[in-house]
Amino acid sequence: MFSRKVKIGIAFGGGGARGFTHIGAIKAFDEFGLKFDYIAGTSAGSVIGAAYAAGKSWQEIYETAKKLKAKDIRTNHIPLMPSKTDGIEKMMTDFFGDINIEDLKTPFSAVAVDIKSTKQVCISHGNLAKAVAGSCCVPGVFVPVEFGGMLLCDGGLQNTIPADIPRHFGCDYVVCVDCNKSRTYGTESSKLFDVLSCSIRILMKSNAVKGYVNSDVVIAPETKQFRATKTDGLDEMVEEGYRATIDLMPEIMQLFNRKKPFLKRKFTTENETEFV
Repeated sequence: MFSRKVKIGIAFGGGGARGFTHIGAIKAFDEFGLKFDYIAGTSAGSVIGAAYAAGKSWQEIYETAKKLKAKDIRTNHIPLMPSKTDGIEKMMTDFFGDINIEDLKTPFSAVAVDIKSTKQVCISHGNLAKAVAGSCCVPGVFVPVEFGGMLLCDGGLQNTIPADIPRHFGCDYVVCVDCNKSRTYGTESSKLFDVLSCSIRILMKSNAVKGYVNSDVVIAPETKQFRATKTDGLDEMVEEGYRATIDLMPEIMQLFNRKKPFLKRKFTTENETEFV
Protein backbone atom coordinates (compact mmCIF):
# COMPACT_ATOMS: atom_id res chain seq x y z
CA MET A 1 0.00 0.00 0.00
CA PHE A 2 1.38 3.41 -1.00
CA SER A 3 2.23 5.65 1.95
CA ARG A 4 2.79 9.31 1.15
CA LYS A 5 5.49 11.35 2.85
CA VAL A 6 4.37 13.09 6.00
CA LYS A 7 4.37 16.88 5.58
CA ILE A 8 5.58 19.08 8.42
CA GLY A 9 5.07 22.84 8.61
CA ILE A 10 6.55 25.62 10.71
CA ALA A 11 4.82 28.81 11.86
CA PHE A 12 6.74 31.84 13.10
CA GLY A 13 4.75 34.17 15.34
CA GLY A 14 4.78 37.94 15.63
CA GLY A 15 6.40 39.95 18.39
CA GLY A 16 8.42 42.85 16.99
CA ALA A 17 12.13 42.72 17.81
CA ARG A 18 11.48 39.66 19.97
CA GLY A 19 11.27 37.87 16.64
CA PHE A 20 15.07 37.65 16.75
CA THR A 21 14.51 34.52 18.83
CA HIS A 22 13.30 32.86 15.61
CA ILE A 23 16.91 32.99 14.39
CA GLY A 24 17.96 30.80 17.31
CA ALA A 25 15.24 28.30 16.46
CA ILE A 26 16.50 28.15 12.86
CA LYS A 27 20.03 27.63 14.18
CA ALA A 28 18.80 24.51 15.97
CA PHE A 29 16.87 23.31 12.91
CA ASP A 30 19.99 23.77 10.76
CA GLU A 31 22.15 21.81 13.21
CA PHE A 32 19.76 18.86 13.06
CA GLY A 33 19.34 19.09 9.29
CA LEU A 34 15.57 19.63 9.52
CA LYS A 35 13.67 20.84 6.47
CA PHE A 36 10.04 21.90 6.68
CA ASP A 37 7.52 21.47 3.88
CA TYR A 38 5.63 24.69 4.47
CA ILE A 39 6.47 27.95 6.24
CA ALA A 40 4.08 30.62 7.49
CA GLY A 41 4.77 33.82 9.36
CA THR A 42 3.02 36.78 10.93
CA SER A 43 4.61 40.21 11.32
CA ALA A 44 8.24 39.73 12.49
CA GLY A 45 7.69 36.02 11.88
CA SER A 46 6.97 36.75 8.23
CA VAL A 47 10.36 38.46 7.86
CA ILE A 48 12.28 35.55 9.38
CA GLY A 49 9.99 32.99 7.75
CA ALA A 50 10.60 34.47 4.32
CA ALA A 51 14.37 34.30 4.87
CA TYR A 52 14.08 30.68 5.98
CA ALA A 53 11.89 29.87 2.96
CA ALA A 54 14.52 31.47 0.73
CA GLY A 55 17.06 28.94 1.98
CA LYS A 56 19.06 31.40 4.09
CA SER A 57 21.09 29.90 6.91
CA TRP A 58 20.74 31.15 10.44
CA GLN A 59 24.17 32.80 10.12
CA GLU A 60 23.07 34.79 7.05
CA ILE A 61 19.90 35.95 8.79
CA TYR A 62 21.87 36.80 11.93
CA GLU A 63 24.46 38.88 10.04
CA THR A 64 21.68 40.89 8.41
CA ALA A 65 19.90 41.36 11.75
CA LYS A 66 23.10 42.74 13.32
CA LYS A 67 23.07 45.62 10.84
CA LEU A 68 19.41 46.43 11.40
CA LYS A 69 18.47 49.61 13.26
CA ALA A 70 15.02 50.70 14.39
CA LYS A 71 15.40 53.91 12.38
CA ASP A 72 15.84 51.83 9.22
CA ILE A 73 12.38 50.34 9.75
CA ARG A 74 10.37 53.31 10.92
CA THR A 75 11.57 56.09 8.65
CA ASN A 76 9.17 58.81 9.86
CA HIS A 77 10.29 60.07 13.26
CA ILE A 78 7.60 62.72 13.73
CA PRO A 79 5.68 61.87 16.94
CA LEU A 80 2.21 60.37 16.43
CA MET A 81 2.70 60.25 12.66
CA PRO A 82 2.77 56.74 11.12
CA SER A 83 5.56 55.80 8.71
CA LYS A 84 5.20 54.28 5.32
CA THR A 85 6.62 50.77 5.08
CA ASP A 86 9.39 51.82 2.67
CA GLY A 87 12.06 50.86 5.22
CA ILE A 88 10.70 47.32 5.58
CA GLU A 89 10.38 46.92 1.82
CA LYS A 90 13.93 48.20 1.23
CA MET A 91 15.29 45.78 3.84
CA MET A 92 13.51 42.92 2.08
CA THR A 93 14.64 43.82 -1.44
CA ASP A 94 18.23 44.41 -0.28
CA PHE A 95 18.29 40.91 1.22
CA PHE A 96 16.26 38.97 -1.35
CA GLY A 97 16.09 41.10 -4.47
CA ASP A 98 12.81 42.14 -6.07
CA ILE A 99 11.18 38.71 -6.11
CA ASN A 100 7.77 37.12 -5.71
CA ILE A 101 6.78 34.66 -3.00
CA GLU A 102 6.55 31.96 -5.67
CA ASP A 103 10.32 32.32 -6.23
CA LEU A 104 11.18 31.10 -2.72
CA LYS A 105 12.67 27.62 -2.30
CA THR A 106 10.04 26.46 0.21
CA PRO A 107 6.31 27.28 -0.04
CA PHE A 108 5.58 30.29 2.16
CA SER A 109 2.69 32.45 3.29
CA ALA A 110 2.69 35.82 5.02
CA VAL A 111 -0.37 36.56 7.16
CA ALA A 112 -1.92 40.03 7.25
CA VAL A 113 -5.36 41.62 7.76
CA ASP A 114 -7.29 43.60 5.15
CA ILE A 115 -8.84 46.55 6.97
CA LYS A 116 -11.35 47.00 4.12
CA SER A 117 -12.96 43.59 4.59
CA THR A 118 -11.64 42.99 8.15
CA LYS A 119 -10.61 39.50 6.98
CA GLN A 120 -7.36 37.69 7.60
CA VAL A 121 -5.30 37.49 4.41
CA CYS A 122 -2.98 34.59 3.65
CA ILE A 123 -0.55 35.80 0.98
CA SER A 124 1.14 33.01 -0.97
CA HIS A 125 1.70 34.81 -4.27
CA GLY A 126 2.92 38.20 -5.40
CA ASN A 127 5.66 40.61 -4.44
CA LEU A 128 7.51 39.35 -1.37
CA ALA A 129 8.55 42.74 0.01
CA LYS A 130 5.01 44.13 -0.20
CA ALA A 131 3.46 41.02 1.35
CA VAL A 132 5.87 41.02 4.30
CA ALA A 133 5.49 44.80 4.76
CA GLY A 134 1.73 44.31 4.97
CA SER A 135 2.14 41.53 7.52
CA CYS A 136 4.35 43.83 9.65
CA CYS A 137 2.18 46.94 9.32
CA VAL A 138 1.31 47.75 12.94
CA PRO A 139 -1.71 50.10 12.99
CA GLY A 140 -0.78 53.60 14.08
CA VAL A 141 2.92 52.89 13.57
CA PHE A 142 2.77 52.31 9.81
CA VAL A 143 0.48 53.40 6.99
CA PRO A 144 -1.58 50.44 5.65
CA VAL A 145 -0.02 48.72 2.64
CA GLU A 146 -1.86 48.62 -0.68
CA PHE A 147 -1.77 45.10 -2.09
CA GLY A 148 -4.09 43.74 -4.79
CA GLY A 149 -6.88 46.17 -3.99
CA MET A 150 -6.58 45.51 -0.26
CA LEU A 151 -5.25 47.67 2.58
CA LEU A 152 -3.05 45.43 4.70
CA CYS A 153 -2.22 45.73 8.37
CA ASP A 154 -0.37 43.53 10.86
CA GLY A 155 -1.52 39.91 10.79
CA GLY A 156 -1.32 39.83 14.57
CA LEU A 157 -4.68 41.59 14.66
CA GLN A 158 -6.28 38.21 13.98
CA ASN A 159 -3.62 35.49 13.88
CA THR A 160 -0.36 36.14 15.64
CA ILE A 161 0.83 32.49 15.43
CA PRO A 162 -0.38 31.20 12.03
CA ALA A 163 -0.11 27.44 12.63
CA ASP A 164 -3.46 26.91 10.88
CA ILE A 165 -1.97 28.02 7.56
CA PRO A 166 0.44 25.07 7.08
CA ARG A 167 -2.47 22.78 7.99
CA HIS A 168 -4.62 24.42 5.31
CA PHE A 169 -1.88 23.62 2.79
CA GLY A 170 -1.78 19.95 3.73
CA CYS A 171 0.73 19.64 6.56
CA ASP A 172 0.16 16.70 8.90
CA TYR A 173 2.15 18.21 11.73
CA VAL A 174 3.02 21.79 12.63
CA VAL A 175 5.73 23.25 14.85
CA CYS A 176 5.32 26.86 15.95
CA VAL A 177 7.61 29.41 17.52
CA ASP A 178 5.88 31.86 19.85
CA CYS A 179 8.39 34.65 20.45
CA ASN A 180 6.01 36.65 22.65
CA LYS A 181 4.57 34.26 25.23
CA SER A 182 4.58 37.02 27.88
CA ARG A 183 2.17 39.09 25.76
CA THR A 184 -0.45 39.09 28.52
CA TYR A 185 0.03 40.51 31.97
CA GLY A 186 -2.42 42.34 34.18
CA THR A 187 -2.46 45.70 35.88
CA GLU A 188 -3.48 46.94 39.30
CA SER A 189 -4.03 50.45 37.95
CA SER A 190 -7.44 51.85 37.03
CA LYS A 191 -5.96 54.67 34.95
CA LEU A 192 -7.35 54.87 31.43
CA PHE A 193 -4.09 54.21 29.57
CA ASP A 194 -3.17 51.26 31.79
CA VAL A 195 -6.63 49.70 31.42
CA LEU A 196 -6.62 50.15 27.62
CA SER A 197 -3.10 48.71 27.35
CA CYS A 198 -4.09 45.69 29.42
CA SER A 199 -7.22 45.21 27.31
CA ILE A 200 -5.14 45.14 24.13
CA ARG A 201 -2.83 42.55 25.69
CA ILE A 202 -5.83 40.37 26.55
CA LEU A 203 -7.03 40.56 22.93
CA MET A 204 -3.54 39.62 21.74
CA LYS A 205 -3.64 36.53 23.93
CA SER A 206 -6.91 35.38 22.32
CA ASN A 207 -5.31 35.77 18.87
CA ALA A 208 -2.57 33.35 19.90
CA VAL A 209 -4.95 30.57 20.93
CA LYS A 210 -5.50 29.15 17.43
CA GLY A 211 -1.72 28.90 17.02
CA TYR A 212 -1.43 26.70 20.09
CA VAL A 213 -4.44 24.62 19.09
CA ASN A 214 -3.02 23.92 15.63
CA SER A 215 0.53 23.14 16.77
CA ASP A 216 1.93 19.74 17.68
CA VAL A 217 5.01 21.31 19.27
CA VAL A 218 5.10 24.86 20.64
CA ILE A 219 8.50 26.49 21.06
CA ALA A 220 8.07 29.45 23.42
CA PRO A 221 11.34 31.20 24.33
CA GLU A 222 11.36 33.48 27.37
CA THR A 223 11.40 37.03 25.98
CA LYS A 224 9.82 39.09 28.76
CA GLN A 225 13.15 40.77 29.49
CA PHE A 226 13.36 42.15 25.93
CA ARG A 227 11.40 44.99 24.36
CA ALA A 228 9.44 44.43 21.17
CA THR A 229 10.40 47.91 19.95
CA LYS A 230 14.16 47.71 20.59
CA THR A 231 16.83 45.74 18.74
CA ASP A 232 19.03 45.57 21.85
CA GLY A 233 19.80 42.06 23.06
CA LEU A 234 20.06 40.37 19.67
CA ASP A 235 22.64 37.79 20.76
CA GLU A 236 20.74 36.96 23.94
CA MET A 237 17.48 36.52 22.01
CA VAL A 238 19.13 34.23 19.45
CA GLU A 239 20.59 32.15 22.26
CA GLU A 240 17.23 31.94 24.06
CA GLY A 241 15.49 30.83 20.87
CA TYR A 242 18.17 28.21 20.31
CA ARG A 243 17.96 26.89 23.86
CA ALA A 244 14.18 26.67 23.83
CA THR A 245 14.28 24.76 20.54
CA ILE A 246 17.02 22.35 21.62
CA ASP A 247 15.02 21.59 24.77
CA LEU A 248 12.13 20.42 22.59
CA MET A 249 14.20 18.73 19.88
CA PRO A 250 13.26 15.18 21.01
CA GLU A 251 9.56 16.01 20.48
CA ILE A 252 10.28 17.71 17.15
CA MET A 253 12.32 14.75 15.92
CA GLN A 254 9.44 12.44 16.82
CA LEU A 255 7.27 14.32 14.32
CA PHE A 256 9.85 13.84 11.58
CA ASN A 257 10.08 10.13 12.37
CA ARG A 258 6.34 9.45 12.29
CA LYS A 259 4.70 7.77 9.30
CA LYS A 260 1.25 9.31 9.67
CA PRO A 261 -0.67 11.47 12.15
CA PHE A 262 -2.10 9.82 15.24
CA LEU A 263 -5.01 12.24 14.94
CA LYS A 264 -5.86 14.42 11.97
CA ARG A 265 -6.66 17.81 13.48
CA LYS A 266 -8.13 20.74 11.65
CA PHE A 267 -8.93 24.09 13.17
CA THR A 268 -9.58 26.66 10.52
CA THR A 269 -11.11 30.04 9.81
CA GLU A 270 -11.21 29.59 6.06
CA ASN A 271 -14.52 31.43 5.70
CA GLU A 272 -12.90 34.46 7.32
CA THR A 273 -9.65 34.24 5.37
CA GLU A 274 -8.71 35.55 1.94
CA PHE A 275 -6.13 33.35 0.19
CA VAL A 276 -4.09 35.28 -2.39
